[in-house]
Amino acid sequence: MTFTVFGKLPGLNEYTNANRGNRFQGAKLKKSAESEVIWSIKRDLPNVHIKVPVFVDFRWIEANKKRDLDNIASAKKFIFDGMVKAELIPNDNWQWVRGFEDHFEVGEPRVIVTIREVE
Repeated sequence: MTFTVFGKLPGLNEYTNANRGNRFQGAKLKKSAESEVIWSIKRDLPNVHIKVPVFVDFRWIEANKKRDLDNIASAKKFIFDGMVKAELIPNDNWQWVRGFEDHFEVGEPRVIVTIREVE
């Protein structure tokens, strides 16, 4: 199963700076990022509710190589929280998420999220 979040999600640096501005700005940024994820899930995987543990593959596609890889990949927090809020997975704890892997490339900004059910 795959869904795509088009555009660039905020990284850890952007999220940290928003929280330093004031706590409401950080919360607004997180909610906005999660909303993008939820909308993407509902568009690409309508009525899918996974009831087994998963392994998640993230394909991070950036416009250029300006942001550090760890900064980019920190957005997986928004993706996992969005997956839970969209009821794609019951929880993002160890019981339901068995692992994940990150891949990076340059191109039209987006994140391609591939979910594999595991035993």
